[in-house]
Amino acid sequence: MSGSYPRRIACLTEETTEILYLLGEQDRIVGVSGYTVRPPEARLKPKISAFTTARYEKIMGVKPDLVLAFSDLQADIVRELLVRGVTVFGFNQRSVEEILETILTLARIVGAAARGEALVAGYRAELASIAEAASLFPRRPRVFFEEWKDPLISGIRWVEELIEIAGGDPIFPELRNEKAAKGRIVDPADVIPRAPDVIVASWCGMKVSPEAIRARPGWGGIPAVRNGRIFEIKSTYILQPGPAALTDGVRQLHSIIAAVATA
Repeated sequence: MSGSYPRRIACLTEETTEILYLLGEQDRIVGVSGYTVRPPEARLKPKISAFTTARYEKIMGVKPDLVLAFSDLQADIVRELLVRGVTVFGFNQRSVEEILETILTLARIVGAAARGEALVAGYRAELASIAEAASLFPRRPRVFFEEWKDPLISGIRWVEELIEIAGGDPIFPELRNEKAAKGRIVDPADVIPRAPDVIVASWCGMKVSPEAIRARPGWGGIPAVRNGRIFEIKSTYILQPGPAALTDGVRQLHSIIAAVATA
């Protein structure tokens, strides 16, 4: 690293890229994930990785003094980069509080602690405002969030927490702390007795098919299916554990849940 803070940062996931832009530190970014869509101008940066795979020659080619990674899914990439002598910081945020702490940590890493604290304060205020509005709903709809369709996967922790903030009650709260997707696999038959009022789906990289959801055996009697309350939130807004989920993601959830709660 040159000076007190890293100057050439490679981001292997979208949320760290977005955080750096929000901090006004985008000039430090020398490479991004090929899946990056937020903010749009970040797509002009060199693309150096996918999510679980990386092109090491591309990463080394941008001469990073810091690489930012996420979770055990990138553990093999992190190990290889360490072997190659690269400094790597791996985040592992899975809850709303951990997302906020990630923003604060990254802000400190680049010497923008005050800006990070201001961002987090803003997010906390908006989440509190949404929760306050949701507290006025006449009821809290039961919500099933499906992260994938086959196998059927229930929502990860930050998504389930945002559903609660937005005014709903997740139907599989006992699964939220399972960090690996395989720990959140549910039998479609088990959804039926939990009778969700709302189904929110986000199939990463694929458009949600309400028809396919309605066609599942026995699902015709589920309130959400019977009343046509199947909704999609694009994965970039809700399945990235970063600013998008705390803004666009929770706003979309709140709008969906409000419409059902007040119907």
